[in-house]
Amino acid sequence: MKIAIACDGKDVSAHFGHCEGYAIYDATNSVIAYSETLQSPGHEPGRLPVFLAEHGVNLIIAGGMGARAVQIFNDNNIEVILGVTGPVDAAAQDFIAGKLKSTGSVCTHHEHECAGH
Repeated sequence: MKIAIACDGKDVSAHFGHCEGYAIYDATNSVIAYSETLQSPGHEPGRLPVFLAEHGVNLIIAGGMGARAVQIFNDNNIEVILGVTGPVDAAAQDFIAGKLKSTGSVCTHHEHECAGH
């Protein structure tokens, strides 16, 4: 499984579409290894889910994202976990340990003052 975590520095980004990049982890048999960071190609509606799908991502973790992005990820068979905060390495480890659950933190507007994340 390939996991992408929207990140700003070493922390999970509050909004995946405006993050600096994506920390990519490979997970096999409950073992996770950091593989690379992909620099964000920039926010363009509908492009980022396809960009990550092209890189073989199966799961995206972020603080929040718009409902349209969630739908595009789902259309590309990519699981979405939202409402996550803290260090990206901890988020990856928590996911593998089964401790990470989505809170459904979906943005409903484009002012990017998304309350709660």
